[in-house]
Amino acid sequence: MRIAIVGPAHPYKGGGAQHTTELAHRLTALGHDVVIESWRAQYPSFLYPGQQTISAPEGTPYPKTVRRLDWRRPDGWVAAGRRFRSADLVALAVLSPVQVPAYLGILYGISRKVRTIALCHNVLPHEPKPYDQPLMKALLKRVDGVLTHSEQQAALAGGLTGKPVSVAGLPPHLPSTHAGKSDGVHRRLLFFGMVRPYKGLDVLLKALPEGVALTVAGEFWGGLDETKALIGELGLGDRVELRPGYVAAGDVPALFAAADALVLPYRSATASQNVWLGHEHGVPVIATRVGALADHVTDGVDGLLVEPGDVAALRRAIERFYASGEPERLRSGVKAVDPEPFWSAYAGALLAL
Repeated sequence: MRIAIVGPAHPYKGGGAQHTTELAHRLTALGHDVVIESWRAQYPSFLYPGQQTISAPEGTPYPKTVRRLDWRRPDGWVAAGRRFRSADLVALAVLSPVQVPAYLGILYGISRKVRTIALCHNVLPHEPKPYDQPLMKALLKRVDGVLTHSEQQAALAGGLTGKPVSVAGLPPHLPSTHAGKSDGVHRRLLFFGMVRPYKGLDVLLKALPEGVALTVAGEFWGGLDETKALIGELGLGDRVELRPGYVAAGDVPALFAAADALVLPYRSATASQNVWLGHEHGVPVIATRVGALADHVTDGVDGLLVEPGDVAALRRAIERFYASGEPERLRSGVKAVDPEPFWSAYAGALLAL
C-alpha cells in the first residue's frame, strides 16, 4: 500500500515528531511504501511559544521525508494534496486545530478516491479556544475515518463527526539508548516535560513535603514568573531546581538517574509517553488518575496513583513513597515496556480504517 503521513518530523522535536517518524518506520517494516510529508514552517511563533526545532534528531530519522508544507503558503497545501492522488492512504497527524486550515487545503487537492484518516493526538486541546471545535468539526467531517488514542477522545470525536472513529492506545516511541538507572535514595523528585497549566506543577509545589527536593525540567508555555513567585511564597527556593527550556536527549538520562520518582500531577490528560519514559529509566511514577496515565501505572507496584488536583492526597502519596524501604521496593517493580504489541495493534487499527 502507498501511504502518505502528513505530520512533523525532524528537525521538529517532541512526541508528535517522534510518533510520526516511528509510525513510518513501522509501516515500512510491514511492507508498505511510506512517505512523510513534513513541514518547512509548521506554526507561527505566537501560537507555539516554545522551541520548535532541534539540531540532533530524537530517534532514527525516516529517509523518505520531504519538508514542503508551510503555514504561510496555502497554495502549497493544495499542491501537496495533488501529490497524494497516487496514494492509497493519507494519514493526517492532528496535534492542534491550528493545523486544520492546511489540512483542509490538502484534502481539497486530493481525489475522493484516496482514503484519508485523521490521526488525532488530541481531538481538542487541553486549554481550548473558541475556534478549536469549529475547526476540528470541519476537518473530521471531511476525512474518511478518525483514529484516537483513548475511548474518551473517541467519544469527543464522535460528537463532531458521523465518520467511523476507532481507538488505539498511543504506542511507545522511546529513545533507543540511555544511561544507567537511578541508584540509592536521593530524596529528589522529577517533573519532566513541557510545563502548561493542565499538567499541575502548582499542585505538586504545594504538596511537596519537608525534606524532599524537586527538579522541574522542561519548556514553560508561560507562567515561569508565576511559578518562581509560588516557589518563593511556599519557601521552597532551596529545594526546587528550575531548568526551563528544551531538554536535549543526551541530558535526559542524568535527570532520571538523579531522581527517586517521576511525578505527573496532571489535572487532565489524553495519552502520554511520560510514564513509559520513567519506567524505561528504571524510575517509579507518581501520577494522577487521568487519561491513560493510570493505565500504565500499577498502584503500589511500580508507582502510586492519586486523584487529580488534590494537594493533600498528593502530599500523602509522596510521604507514602518515602516510607522506609518503599523507594527501593517500588523501583524493583519497574519494568521496561515492550513496544511491539502496542505498535502491532496501532498499525492494525490504522490500516483497518
